[in-house]
Amino acid sequence: MNKKAILGLMLAVLVPVICYLALKYSSENAVDMPRKYLLDTVVSRVENGKMITDSIWHKTADITLQNQLGDTVHLYGKPGKIMVVDFFFTSCRSICPQMTRNMVKLQQSFIKGGEVRNKIDTSIVQFVSFTVDPEYDSVTVLKNYADRFGVNHDNWWMLTGNKDSIYRFAFEELRVDKFSDEPISPDFVHTSRFVLLDKDRYVRGYYNGLDSASLTKLARDIGLLMLEKDTKKKSTVFMEIIDLTWLWLIIVMLVIFFVLYLRQRKKTNG
Repeated sequence: MNKKAILGLMLAVLVPVICYLALKYSSENAVDMPRKYLLDTVVSRVENGKMITDSIWHKTADITLQNQLGDTVHLYGKPGKIMVVDFFFTSCRSICPQMTRNMVKLQQSFIKGGEVRNKIDTSIVQFVSFTVDPEYDSVTVLKNYADRFGVNHDNWWMLTGNKDSIYRFAFEELRVDKFSDEPISPDFVHTSRFVLLDKDRYVRGYYNGLDSASLTKLARDIGLLMLEKDTKKKSTVFMEIIDLTWLWLIIVMLVIFFVLYLRQRKKTNG
């Protein structure tokens, strides 16, 4: 086999593979992921003679409360979970019942589609509702309220406990007052916002819990966060960007090339 034939064979293998990888890389990076909210600070450093600026995002602090089943739980007790958070109270006669119904629909949408999807989705999404009237909303009251709306207790906490802790969490950790259409009194957290937290407890979105379009976007963003790569885990780039189809094609072409090379060498020596 002459040099031109070898070069042609190499190009025949490499060109489509390179085009495929470039297209795959560009398409993966074109996805509009939910952005992070709540910037704490910006720090600068010099690296290799260049000034690099890093954004330090606010990471939601942990909080320990009681759920509707009487269990003591905390936010960081569900590692790897995406969380959808809201604030309500059971005696509310305005927006809370509709928000709960919409949250139920959202919860149910992630357990439809069969057993396999149920195992995947309900294992990664946790719904969390904080009562803003813990003096009245005891564990028993929350359990009765949840049952009345058909809440699945497996991945939905309705939480009660210390009022000051809940209010500090709402205003200092999630800052719902800054992303709410309606004014929120510091003495009573009453907001229609659903808050989306990623697996690392960073806020990734605020949504109107009464608006169907906003809830559709929330469901989409949950799906995107499910696919988001874990930047803390080291992975082999090659295995992330190439599928087995192309891997087998390369192997086959290399085998063909090697066989032809051996035949040509045999003819030359003969």
